[in-house]
Amino acid sequence: VQLQASGGGLVQAGGSLTLSCAASGRTFDIRAMAWFRQAPGKERQFVASHSWDNINTYYTNSVKGRFTISTDNAKNTVYLQMNTLKPEDTAVYYCGATRYRSPTFSSLVMYEYWGQGTLVTVSS
Repeated sequence: VQLQASGGGLVQAGGSLTLSCAASGRTFDIRAMAWFRQAPGKERQFVASHSWDNINTYYTNSVKGRFTISTDNAKNTVYLQMNTLKPEDTAVYYCGATRYRSPTFSSLVMYEYWGQGTLVTVSS
């Protein structure tokens, strides 16, 4: 499975961005896709996940109400709509895909496939 992420950029605080991640290759057995982010000097952290059957969606607390994850199964693409961005949202955002089962799909170690990362910078 190959993942291609796009959509990052520079935005002022309070602004919006939408990230996209297109999956290709052996995608038929993917169970979920997710977004993680890694700020400078910090570990990669879970942001949001969406099961491929469109049943389960989870968010880390800091983005609830501001970010929305969604998928277009026909295009094998996952999106992250980010609204009301804050400077602390600044990070490299990575999309991941997993074939494993999970209640929340929020564990970093379960993701086998990763996109290349896209930088989101929020200025104050």
